[in-house]
Amino acid sequence: MTDFLSSLKIAASGLHAQNDRMRVIAENIANADSAGKTPTEDPYRRRIPTFQAVMDADAGGKTVRVGKIALDMSAFESRYEPGHPAADARGYVRYPNIDPLIEAMDMREAQRSYEANLNVVTVTRQMMGRTIDILRA
Repeated sequence: MTDFLSSLKIAASGLHAQNDRMRVIAENIANADSAGKTPTEDPYRRRIPTFQAVMDADAGGKTVRVGKIALDMSAFESRYEPGHPAADARGYVRYPNIDPLIEAMDMREAQRSYEANLNVVTVTRQMMGRTIDILRA
């Protein structure tokens, strides 16, 4: 039973990590078009979740968790919008360094990883149930 519980704990850590990752990606998507309020104010900067492997003595192995949320230091996008309140002297407004296509692909990858961990939980629970049924017989 200990191996089953270890499997559940490791998969649960993966579920939590991917859930946190999807939350960060959703925040990026929500702020993709948010410019600063003034020409000198920086717009939202894309965030990138990092993962850490953590040794878990109870699980008998490594679990995963979201570590530091890093900032993407790539250049902001500039668009010519002379009437915008955040436009500089040349009429350009700086927008976040977020590519919605990249975010969509990252979200899909996080969803697949989440589903894989969920399948581990489901199969482990089924195996536990069958083991209990065998022990009852």
